[in-house]
Amino acid sequence: MARNRYDMDEILEDSFDVNQLKRLAAYISPYKKKMAGVILLMLSSSASTMMIPIFLQNVMDVSIPDKDMKAIGIYSFLTLLIALYSAFALRLKIKIMSVVGQNIIYSIRTDIFKHLQELPFSYYDDRPHGKIQVRVVNYVNSLSDLLSNGIVNTFTDLCNLIFILAFMLFLDVKLTLVCLCGLPVLTVVIIFIKKKQRRAWQIQSNKQSNLNAYIAESINGIRVTQSFVRERENTGIFNFLSKNYQKSWMRAVMFNFTMGPSVDIISTVTTAFIYILGVKWILSPDSTLTVGVLIAFTAYISRFWAPINTLAGFYNSLLTAISYLERIFETIDEPVNVKDTKDAVEMPPIDGTVEFQKVSFSYEPDHKILQDISFTAKKGETYAIVGPTGAGKTTIVNLISRFYNVDSGKILIDGRDISKVTLHSLRTQMGIMMQDSFIFSGTIMDNIRYGNHTATDEEVIEAAKTVCAHDFIMEMENGYQTQVNERGSRLSAGQRQLISFARALLANPKILILDEATSSIDTETELILQKGLNSLLSGRTSFIIAHRLSTIKNADCIMYVDQGGILEKGSHEELLLKKGPYYKLYMSQYEFLK
Repeated sequence: MARNRYDMDEILEDSFDVNQLKRLAAYISPYKKKMAGVILLMLSSSASTMMIPIFLQNVMDVSIPDKDMKAIGIYSFLTLLIALYSAFALRLKIKIMSVVGQNIIYSIRTDIFKHLQELPFSYYDDRPHGKIQVRVVNYVNSLSDLLSNGIVNTFTDLCNLIFILAFMLFLDVKLTLVCLCGLPVLTVVIIFIKKKQRRAWQIQSNKQSNLNAYIAESINGIRVTQSFVRERENTGIFNFLSKNYQKSWMRAVMFNFTMGPSVDIISTVTTAFIYILGVKWILSPDSTLTVGVLIAFTAYISRFWAPINTLAGFYNSLLTAISYLERIFETIDEPVNVKDTKDAVEMPPIDGTVEFQKVSFSYEPDHKILQDISFTAKKGETYAIVGPTGAGKTTIVNLISRFYNVDSGKILIDGRDISKVTLHSLRTQMGIMMQDSFIFSGTIMDNIRYGNHTATDEEVIEAAKTVCAHDFIMEMENGYQTQVNERGSRLSAGQRQLISFARALLANPKILILDEATSSIDTETELILQKGLNSLLSGRTSFIIAHRLSTIKNADCIMYVDQGGILEKGSHEELLLKKGPYYKLYMSQYEFLK
């Protein structure tokens, strides 16, 4: 999926790759025995119902003329038994295939979600999250009917057609040939609408994706919307996207509905011809055609076109599913650019020395964010990173955790190139608090424990006390068991930040990264928090990003980052004496406070 917004359509594939159906078959393969059993069950049911028109023929040609009520009763009883068996077989088929279909959908959804967990930050930087969500939920759900009913029905109906043709040929060859005259016409209809139908469903999936992306964006930004009184404008945008979705859906469904009526019209015309010709041949003096045969044959005609109608429905479902499969497998195939190399090894227990060797990085080609950055942070040192917005401060700490791959250069931890170790062994030894203090739905206890599931309640509480979160947590209705909503909407920005802080500390990291960790905390709480942090940072290698310079005065080294590089570095006192960029930044904050 290319970089886009909610109002930008994704690129459509011109031709369908049949390998995607093969990939779908791989998900179906574990259930092939169950599906084969269901197919045999339905074939036995279909084969038994084929006898009903023969019973009817015998009743019309033999039993009624002979006034044989016993035979009529036997045929009626057998017809009832066949109907009951067919009902039982259908119920069992629905039960089994519903489970099979949902299991396949579960497997596909699990694979796509698992892959999304491994994709790097850059993937999410480029895409509206609503467009990602629609693939995991809506598109996968759209395969449900195809997997639960379509595949089994297709095999069953194909076999039914063979059975029906055999019975029809057995009854009358000439009438069978008349019936088959409608198939070339249906073939022309299918060929005519095939490409247009697939393209229509591709466009529909795009419009659905756009609408979903905007809904997700609007919900996430509802506070800003209401603050700036943008409700009317947003409703207008929504209505525009919704109208586009409606039009695309109506066009796609129009092609779907073309198949059913086409089959009905062709079957009606051929049936009319058969009645006309049949009656004419019955009235012919030398004809062997009887009324019973004609009635039985017309019963088979409806059975002949019914599976064709079902197959046409499967064809519609398949074309619809293809448009969704393209998006689903496109997501699963999205390359994981940040991943373990084939020869990656476990990162041994980290001591704490971090070294950048001429590291360059860019989010976009030809637009360097960092250029030949070099520095060494020794074990236990606290490095503060300051500079103007957009200078690359957060980028530096993201590279330490290897959320992105560097363009050139190396990042070493204890002399080991982090690109040569496993991501899990690297990140589990780091505590990271990002600018976005994300809170998950659940209890406060669960949120703090998120980074260390083995932590005891006492350890969680101790971490909360260290970052001065304990008091406000205990004031809530259920303390640490208080339920919070997604993104922590019940909490203030400062409270969310303190919980995120506690979460990072609970991981007991060897390297601690704090990205604007105190930006939403009041000055009084910050002063108290600083005391706990001083003891906590002791012995750990730490990287702190802060715009509030009072929080980093005690750092072992302060780096001023701008213009793609480190313009100067040193202790707070050393940088003030240089009267360079850091001095100007510090004095501007001092003047502002005056």
